[in-house]
Amino acid sequence: MPRLKEVPRSKVSDKTILRYYDLLFGPNRDPVSAPGTATGTPGNWWTVFALVPDIFDHAVRGFGLYRNPERKLDPVLRELAQTRAGWAVGSQFVFSQHCKSLRGLGVADEKIAAVPHWQTAACFDEKERAVLAYTDYLAMARGRVPDGAFAALKRLLSDEEILELTYITALYDMHAVMSRALRLEYDDRDDPIAEIGAPEGFSARDFLDTGQKRKSD
Repeated sequence: MPRLKEVPRSKVSDKTILRYYDLLFGPNRDPVSAPGTATGTPGNWWTVFALVPDIFDHAVRGFGLYRNPERKLDPVLRELAQTRAGWAVGSQFVFSQHCKSLRGLGVADEKIAAVPHWQTAACFDEKERAVLAYTDYLAMARGRVPDGAFAALKRLLSDEEILELTYITALYDMHAVMSRALRLEYDDRDDPIAEIGAPEGFSARDFLDTGQKRKSD
């Protein structure tokens, strides 16, 4: 379950939110009591963001911005960056949804499967590799981009394309972080890094200590 409450249709008065509820869940359907979207997600990103209508509106306008046909950035490069950002942040939701978007753009399954290990994959061209590297510096180094990496990107993309790439990737870094923090959609899962319990009878000591008397004693 999400960490914040969800907003049922009966509690929504904002026209933008109602429009998206209709679009994603169908007219008259309550997405809290009857969850589920066409992509297979529960849909609770929408029902939690509906808690604050102007934040909901700001977020969905961001979706419209990156899909605007006036964008100069190739949508495949955009989606590669969004997908990689989701993976780098550890958001199963952002990663999974943008794998679907890549497939919708006709990107080969080989490339989609290689996003997590792009550094050793031969299927990406020079421009794609530059974008993926830049994405890693944005999402994993928090924007600390070496001059050499940025120079490689500037040889291949215009300044306008780089600004669009930076803004959209950082936007989806934020969505990945928020999704994990609030346990939304596919990020409603326990952290996989947890202690594995010791066998019964194990005593709390240095695990290399066999209990035998040391030679130096």
